[in-house]
Amino acid sequence: MSVSDNEQPTDPRQPPMSRVTSDVVATLKPLSRGEWWGVGALSAVVLWGAAMYVNQLRHGLSVTAMNDYFSWGVYIIDYIFLIGIGMAGTLMSAMLRLTGVKWRHPITRLAEAVTLVALLVAGPIVIVDMGRPDRFFHVLVYGRLQSPILWDVFSLMTYLAGSVLYLYLPMVPDMAILRDCEMAFPAWRRKLYKMMALGWRDTPRQKQRLHRCINIMAVVIIPVAVSLHTITAWIFGMTLRPGWHSSIIGPAFVVGAIYSGIAAVITVMALVRWRFKLEAYLTPDHFKKLSLLLLTMCLIYLYFTLNEYVGGAYASGGSESLYLSNMFQGPYTLQFWSMIMIGLLIPGLLIVMPWTRTIKGIVTASVLVNIGMWLMRYIIVVPTLSSPYMPLPLKVSLIYVPTLTEWSITAAAFSLMVLLFVLFAKLFPIISIWEIEADDAHAATPATTDSRQALGGSPCA
Repeated sequence: MSVSDNEQPTDPRQPPMSRVTSDVVATLKPLSRGEWWGVGALSAVVLWGAAMYVNQLRHGLSVTAMNDYFSWGVYIIDYIFLIGIGMAGTLMSAMLRLTGVKWRHPITRLAEAVTLVALLVAGPIVIVDMGRPDRFFHVLVYGRLQSPILWDVFSLMTYLAGSVLYLYLPMVPDMAILRDCEMAFPAWRRKLYKMMALGWRDTPRQKQRLHRCINIMAVVIIPVAVSLHTITAWIFGMTLRPGWHSSIIGPAFVVGAIYSGIAAVITVMALVRWRFKLEAYLTPDHFKKLSLLLLTMCLIYLYFTLNEYVGGAYASGGSESLYLSNMFQGPYTLQFWSMIMIGLLIPGLLIVMPWTRTIKGIVTASVLVNIGMWLMRYIIVVPTLSSPYMPLPLKVSLIYVPTLTEWSITAAAFSLMVLLFVLFAKLFPIISIWEIEADDAHAATPATTDSRQALGGSPCA
């Protein structure tokens, strides 16, 4: 590569940075003052939630709205919602990778990071719901193999380990790029990047092995992801309660998880695109293609919802009739119809209509989907527990209203998830440098390649 007259020669051991590398490395700069304020606010919410959890440990689950009739509440709702988001990120990335579509490269790592932070927060939520932390240890040691709860614990651990490995493998070449970068990273970060690069030198043999490992993990992670949410659905479906004992609850949970996960990825994409100025990589075309996936999942989930409630309404009796009455025209009417409108109908219309299928319209639909799908988890858990088979004393009220403790811990969980994602985005490249550069090199003609090298050779500041 020739050097122009006004360019300074660079160290031959550290090749000049490409445009992609420079743009992505710029996102790794220290937090600005405004970002520190945001991190401080999120940390305050997390600390408040931690204080409320300590209070719960001291006084027990009596500080929550859970009781003998409502054995589950907001904590389990949060858990189902978070593992749904966690399932879709890696699952979507793996399916796009196996199909070989090239437009996936700017979004796969972002989706995989969303999976990781959601799973890291979802796991402890289960321990919070148990009341005493030692009960989780008892599940591992004394749990019965016939119990779906034990299956769910091991499925979550397996999926978390697989997601970490699947996220890490495509990061190895980028770690080598950061290792050789001229940017003045702190010494501990350079050591971290060097260690994570695993001696990567971009040789053909290394590339072949890396692609093989990534493809193997993509194949393996799909059934693990599907099994996680299916087993979670079995915890409900294998219980003889109205609204739960259904043959389609497993597939419905999986589709709902993919639906909410795609919406979460689109929302995070918009925030990353805006905050890090990555418009050149996260383009409107990415949003439109993901919106079509979101619309597909919306229609499939609407089909499952229609089957579940129409079939139940025709064959209802006893507790099933009470369950449906509580949702359609009883105490949970507002939550149910809000879920239908906010989570399914309005997002579908925003994506279907061409004049609203813009970045703003798609992101609005995605935010509404996540609100609606959280309400859907609420509808799955609470109305069923309000419809027991056994008659109750007249003074017993079956209305579940979460307490301040539950809302505080919920807010802390979501704040912690955002904090973990910010930490990841500031420590590692949020989009894959080497895959985007490989696409550019493959698509460019020799003439444009030479001009790009001449224009993109400025070292990192």
